[in-house]
Amino acid sequence: MTALQNENSEAKNAAREKAPYHFGEKLRSVRERKGYTLKVVAQRAGVSESLVSQIERNRVSPAIDTLLSLAEVLDINLEFLFEEYRRKHPVEIIHPDERRGVDEDGVRYEEIVHPNSEDGSHTMESYIVTIPPHSQTHKGSYGHIGRETGYVLSGQGELHYEQNVYQIKAGDGISFSAGAPHVLVNNSDQELKAVWTVTPSQRFSKQD
Repeated sequence: MTALQNENSEAKNAAREKAPYHFGEKLRSVRERKGYTLKVVAQRAGVSESLVSQIERNRVSPAIDTLLSLAEVLDINLEFLFEEYRRKHPVEIIHPDERRGVDEDGVRYEEIVHPNSEDGSHTMESYIVTIPPHSQTHKGSYGHIGRETGYVLSGQGELHYEQNVYQIKAGDGISFSAGAPHVLVNNSDQELKAVWTVTPSQRFSKQD
């Protein structure tokens, strides 16, 4: 059996098991940024094209020598590949009396999840937003990078998104790209309260 046949056999066997380490996204992004095809990378690393494809899709955990060969071909620093596995992933609990709060023009924001700076561009914040009657949010009126999701706990109102107006009420779930202008409007006589999640973080990222 040739080395290439060995690689193919290894790939088929490993594909049946879940890959415990996920290098695929990083390998693929670097390969595509350099303009290399799967075939070119496979030939230079001395492995099969199908194996490289399965590694990139996280269906196979590569043997260390295969990983080193791919890193060399793509000129990737191993520190870059392994940084996620060296990082500690603590669980953070924020109790009600520890929540940070922000008031903006009468609208109250109470933090649920504190953004983690180690997440870089993937930071996330979650908060309870309370909008008094006949008031609205303001920060999203010009749009910003990222995505927002929300769940209306009580009350009713409107989501103004671009040129569209959406009616929202208790029990509704909401999701949208934050790049377009958007505001939450409470045009009722009752308080509007919702749980909101934003990524990357916007409001609490600069708070102490």
